[in-house]
Order: sequence, then C-alpha cells, then structure tokens
Amino acid sequence: MPSPATAPRPEFVQAVEFPYYLYPRAHWERELVWLKNIGIRTIEFSIPWNWHQLDSGDFDFTGRTSPRRDLEGFVHILKRLELHAWVRPLPPVPGWLNDGVPRGAGAEARRVWLRRLDALLGPQAASHGGPILYVEGRGLTIAPEPPAPIVRLSALDSGALARSRETIATGAGSLLWVGVEDQLYPPGWSADPTVPLLKGAVRLSGDEQPAVAALRRDAALLRNWTPLLATVTRAALPKPPGGKLPHGLSMIEVTSPAASAVSVTNRGAQPFQGDLRVAAPANRHATTIPGVTVPPGESLWLPLDVSIRPDALCHACTNFAGAEHIIYATAELLDIEFENGILAMEFAAPQEGEVVLQLARKPVGPYLAKGRLTEFDWDDKALRARLKIPAGEDLDHHVRVGIAIEEPDTSAFFDEAHRLIIGQTNPVATEYSSPEVAARSRLRLPPGFTATPVPTSPNQIEYDVNVPATALHGDWADLAIEADGMPMGRAHVQLLRPVSIRPMDAMNLHFGSHTELTPDPPIIPIDPKTGTDVEISIRNNAPRIETYRLAASGDGLEFFPAKSEIVVGAVAERRFSFRVFGREGASGLLDGHLHLAASEAGGATLDLPMRILLLPRGQTVAWSADLDGGGSREWVLESQKVRAVFSSQDGGRWIELCWKDGNVNFLPEAGVFAATGPVNIRASRDSLEFRGKNWKRTVRLTDDALTIEQTTPLPSDGLKNGVRGDVSLGVAHPSAQRALYTLTPGRK
Repeated sequence: MPSPATAPRPEFVQAVEFPYYLYPRAHWERELVWLKNIGIRTIEFSIPWNWHQLDSGDFDFTGRTSPRRDLEGFVHILKRLELHAWVRPLPPVPGWLNDGVPRGAGAEARRVWLRRLDALLGPQAASHGGPILYVEGRGLTIAPEPPAPIVRLSALDSGALARSRETIATGAGSLLWVGVEDQLYPPGWSADPTVPLLKGAVRLSGDEQPAVAALRRDAALLRNWTPLLATVTRAALPKPPGGKLPHGLSMIEVTSPAASAVSVTNRGAQPFQGDLRVAAPANRHATTIPGVTVPPGESLWLPLDVSIRPDALCHACTNFAGAEHIIYATAELLDIEFENGILAMEFAAPQEGEVVLQLARKPVGPYLAKGRLTEFDWDDKALRARLKIPAGEDLDHHVRVGIAIEEPDTSAFFDEAHRLIIGQTNPVATEYSSPEVAARSRLRLPPGFTATPVPTSPNQIEYDVNVPATALHGDWADLAIEADGMPMGRAHVQLLRPVSIRPMDAMNLHFGSHTELTPDPPIIPIDPKTGTDVEISIRNNAPRIETYRLAASGDGLEFFPAKSEIVVGAVAERRFSFRVFGREGASGLLDGHLHLAASEAGGATLDLPMRILLLPRGQTVAWSADLDGGGSREWVLESQKVRAVFSSQDGGRWIELCWKDGNVNFLPEAGVFAATGPVNIRASRDSLEFRGKNWKRTVRLTDDALTIEQTTPLPSDGLKNGVRGDVSLGVAHPSAQRALYTLTPGRK
C-alpha cells in the first residue's frame, strides 16, 4: 500500500462563494461572467430556507416576491455559463436571520423543504446534464459531497496567496474562496442589522480592489493545472545551501510524470534573490533553479520538468518528442499552446524571469515576448533554449511569449477575430497556406453556434458565424480551425451585446463613503416644469457604423425630442441628450421607457425601462421604491440638494444622507438607527413618519436641513460635525428627542 507521501491525491476543487441572495438580481450575470473569465469553474452557495419559504407550504423560487429569490433563474445562469454548482441546502446560513431556519419549523417542515428542493434541483444535477456537481451536508442525494477537507480562505486575507498555494500543494480536497465581493443583505434578513454590508475584494460597482489579485492568480493557475494535481506526489527537498532556507522562505515540491512544480513563498520582510535547490523529478537528485526572485509577501508556483506533450498542459502539442520538455521557469507557467509551428506559453510574472526548454532541434525563430521581437539563447550541445520572460504589468501579471519551433508544412489563421455580437451573424475571416488545406478545413464552434462558409479566394474563407441570443454578455467563446482532424488555429473571442444604453444622470444609493449601487431600473430626478436634460451613453459594440432610432415614452412625461436618429461609430460610444418634462398634474415617481432600434432590417433592438422622479424646484418630495432589489421598499426624502434614504426594515434604519452635487454620503456603511424588526412608514409632502413599538419618529427635510424628532429618546447616531469634499455636515441635538443635520457647501 502506498504511503501518504507517495499516494496520488484525489480530486482538487477550487470554488468561490456566491450567495446570490446577498446581491441584486441585476448583478448576477455580470459577476458570474467575471468569475468564469478569470478561471473559476465552481460556484458555492447556501439556500436560506426562511428566505424562500414565505409561509407553510408557500415557497418562492422564481423571484415573484423579490428578484433575489429567483433561485431557478440563478441555476439557469450557471448552466448557460457552464459553471459547476456546489450547493448547501440546509442551515445554518452564517450571518443570516435565525441561521436560515423558519421560526417554529420542525422535522416535517424540514422534509417538505427538502422535497421541494429535490423537485427543483434534481433535474439540474450534473448527472442529468445540469450544473449541480456537489451538495454539502445531508438532505439531498442528487450529487456527492465536495472533496474534503474544505479550506475556506478570505479573499481579503493579506496572506491569501501563500495559504492557497500551501493548500494546493500539500492537500487534496477543496479550496473555497469567501469574501470575494461586497455582500448586501436584504433589509431585515441580517442576523445583525448593524452590519448590512459585508466588504469584499470587488465593489458593488464591479471595481476590483488589489486584494483580488490572489484569487486571479490562483484561478489562472488552476485553469490548466487542476487535472494534473490528482497525479502529483510530495517530493523530499534536498538540504538548502547553509543547511536552512532564509528567514521567512518556505518551499514545497510536487512531482508527477507529466509535470512537476515548486511552490515557494516569501513571508519575510526582505526580497529573496538566489538559487533554489530542488529534487530533479526524473531521479530525485539535487538540482538547481537559478536566479529566482521572490518579493516579500509573494508566492510563486514554478514549473519543473513539464512535458511538452498532450499529457501535460499542452493538449495540441503532438509534434514534440517525449524527451522535449520545459526544464524550469522562474515565473508561473499557466498555459502552453502549439499551432502553426509556434510554441506559445503564458506566464504570471510578477518580475522578470526566464524559461529553459529541452528540445530536439534548434527553433527556427523568431522569439516574441509580450508582442515584441527579442533574442533567445541556444545551446547547440545541450539542445536547450533559454528565453527571457518580461514582467507582467496587469493585476495578475499575465505575459505571453512565443517561439517558432518549425516552419509548418500547412497553416491556418484567424484574421482579427476579437469579438462576436450576440444574436447576430458575424463575419469571421480565415486564411490558409494553400487551397488544398482550405478545402479540407472546417470551423469548430461552441454548442448552439452555427456558421456558413463563404470562400473569398482559393486561400481564404469567410464564415458567417451566428451567436445564439441566449449567450451572455461578456462571456468568451473558443473557435478552432481543423484540417485532416488536426487543430491548426484558435481564437478566443468575447461575446457582446450589439448595443447598450447607460443613463449618465441616474441616482446611486450609497453605503458609506466608497460603495455605490445603481438601482434597477435606473432613477433620474427632473424638474417637471422647466424640464431637465437627461444624458445617455450609447455603446455600439458592432464592428460597423450603426444608425439607431431612439424613442422615449412614459405616462405623465413629455420628451423633447421624443424620437431621434443617432449615428454611432464602429466599436464606439456616443453621448446623447434629450429633455424631459412632467405633464400637468403628474407627480412622484413615474415609469419611463427608452426603445433603441438599428435602422437596418433585422438589426439590434434594445429596451431600457427607467424611472423619472418629478422634483419641483424649491420643494421636497417623499417617495419610495425597492432601490437595492431586496424585495422591500426604501423610503426617500429628496430636495434639489439633499437625498435621505430610509429602510422600512431594521427598525427604520437610516441608510444615506447624500449631498447630491458632490455625490457625497455622510453616513457609515451600516447606516444609523439600525434595530431589529420592521416599522410602519407614512409619507407626506416633505416628511416621513415612522411607527415602531411604543415610539413614533418624524423626519422632515427642508432644502439642506434634516430634522428628526421622536416621542422617545433617539438612539445614538454616532455622527459628528465634519467635512467631506467641499461639503460640511453640522450635527446638533437640542434635546434627547430631537436632532438636526445640516449640509452646507464650502468648508467651515
């Protein structure tokens, strides 16, 4: 029986926690597409029982009561993106009200819950072609448990990269990333209402923080290394020079017949620069990786003795002998490709490095690094090529290098294939080394895509590629040219909507000073009498100039012009303004609509619902809407200068106090006055009345001053006089039951 040190490891899984109920429904597709694009393939989520069970026997899995309850739609998005699901169907749900259990629920209610989940999710199990690959915990038998042990790692952990590499190199099981994105509790559902927003490495706006780099690095690495991890074993490292490694430096080596690697981490305060003594995978003798640089806090997964054959990282490398391999590299090797005689390698290189290849013949050249021609060293006796790797400049340090190994007898290329437009026919040009190769070629497409070949010359074929309308914006597709069953050219192309519209004047809901959320549909305040210019941005993603017809409509609203023709350049953005008025007698929040249609028959169309807030000059308006997609309305007092937002849950929590001209919020992320339970709210022209148990609170906004009065002493607000940007906040408490908040432009 093999020892633990030599036994192959079981399957390894990397997943990201994505609690769908903590994100607005409109963000699901965007964020899941992003996770897929960086290399994540498995999504983990709990299913809060008390969130979906509205009453005994009454469940919402489709979003009829809240968009965030659309579990059925969420699973369908995972399926369309070909992502795997890792499901936790039973409590506890950490941080969730009552751990996710309906109050008073017993054993029979639990059985009913699981039967409903089984009926909903059973057909979506991987065994039936669905996305659900794992089920954690007892209850459902539609899929196996995720591989154990499960290591949970916060994306905000400063040592996340080092800890993740230790998990990858030393243990089987699952690596689960948590805290990846900002999480926003639906009002009333947080176990602690004073913490409604959990910060992540990615903001609600989609902006990435530096902490996300560790996840990006791991996702890129494991995209191709994961299948090899089940075959590796731990190797005993030779004694380092001097008998021990420098302070803070640690190393782990894993080996397999196809590919080996050394994981090196520097937890010290000083950079490490020097040689690493490792065990040669072929004979376990001591050998050296020279010239390695590891900055403080950095981890590197350095390839060692990686075969350039289909059994390792390069599935198309059929032209290489068994002895040809990558001897080592001083940057992380992510991918290898070979086509048309060119060996291309992708690295994560936080700093400059090198890769050394053992080959059977001298490459014909040239060598390109980061798109630039450069020199490479060749050793005629040892048949080794030494290639420099420039440092990567983006967040995940990606850099691509390529060297011509041989002059191919036949070749095929894509000509400028970078994007495909969803729901339309896209011309994709291909070129071949001879008419004979062109005649024997074919285009391989993802499922659901179709293509019609149109020869344009003996050596060229233009394909009309149809992208299904169900494809998701921002996703990527792989196209491939084959001839005689051999891959000859590949293109990795992004899928984009034909056109998009973005209102530039829509309000944002603020959480603290840095996090913003645009409500869906967007809300735009206007002066109903004099009208307000509303600016929109139209993005044409098609590779041709488009003429669009724009029509605006809405009950109680007038638009000037109501219809327009707008020309937008190829792959370009143009801004356009129209004026909106309120009709006599109209008031409050009104529904509007923009319809955009390309002038050509069969061209792109787009419908954008929006809301127009009629806000008369010099007045305050009280209005309500579900601003965060949580299923309950927020209540708003708004003047020309100030907006104050309150929840009907969490004790009437005060969410935002915003100076609109500067887009500045003076409240903390958790807001003010948070407490347990809902309140009743009644609106009048310039005030809101909150009623809780044994208390009444009246909030009035006049121009730039907000007054709060309560029948009982007000809870502590924690607010102080201060300045943000060019706006001053004044806070006064004339009595225990009254508070005054004044916003003044200009510093005091």
